[in-house]
Amino acid sequence: MTVWFITGASRGFGLEITREALSRGDSVVATARSPQPVLDAFPDGGDRLLAVGLDVSVPAQISAAVDAAIERFGRIDVLVNNAGRGLVGAVEETSDAEARAIFDVNVFGLLAVTRAVLPHMRAARSGLVVNLSSVGGFVAWPGWGVYAATKFAVEALSEAMTHELAPLGIKSVAIEPGPFRTNFLDGSSLSVVQTQVDDYAATAGAARSWATDTNYGQDGDPVKAAKVIVDLAGYDELPERIQLGANAVSDVAAKLERTASDQEQWRSISLSTDYGTVTKPIR
Repeated sequence: MTVWFITGASRGFGLEITREALSRGDSVVATARSPQPVLDAFPDGGDRLLAVGLDVSVPAQISAAVDAAIERFGRIDVLVNNAGRGLVGAVEETSDAEARAIFDVNVFGLLAVTRAVLPHMRAARSGLVVNLSSVGGFVAWPGWGVYAATKFAVEALSEAMTHELAPLGIKSVAIEPGPFRTNFLDGSSLSVVQTQVDDYAATAGAARSWATDTNYGQDGDPVKAAKVIVDLAGYDELPERIQLGANAVSDVAAKLERTASDQEQWRSISLSTDYGTVTKPIR
């Protein structure tokens, strides 16, 4: 039996991961700002389900949730850092307060929960940390720059943890979903910047329109994604990151091609900055 600790478990990926884990006979600590939707969704969860109120931006609630998990189940085998929010708007349009609010949840909240759970995994010399990133953690698009910045940060943290934790018997992996048919594009999860500049109508404005037009029409199936994520607990080895959905796979592949092309074109310039080298013009 695996013990899961899942943030943002009341809806979207978090809810489906909870459902899948419970269906396999595992135990789940399902945390959310409001735990009642979790209890409503799984009335037969019994002793294997512990629903806990948790706002990842409140340190005292994090400590209390982890303590409750250890008291009930004695350990945490898998941490799923799923809680997060979206923000759509051009970089210039985004206020300091709007940027800080999304970083507080997507980055600092993830960090705080991870710091609270890892001591228990280190003591057990086993565990898995699943960090819900996004294809936007590898590729940034107009209108999603600040949101992508939070997910780029998640990718860096997760990649570093992969190598920091491996000697301790703990795995870490970043999940990069493309557009999935969850509530992510709802106003409850996605914020729109208050300041909107006409000059960005074709870029950030188009991103806002896309979010409205695409809501609940995304190609990704969250039930299938949850099965993949729960399966990860059974793998001996994992990559640093995993894309989910055709959109994510193609976007990451396209960026890798662009990066390889740019690197080749600018290779002589890049190498020229070391001592003892000579700059060659780009042809």
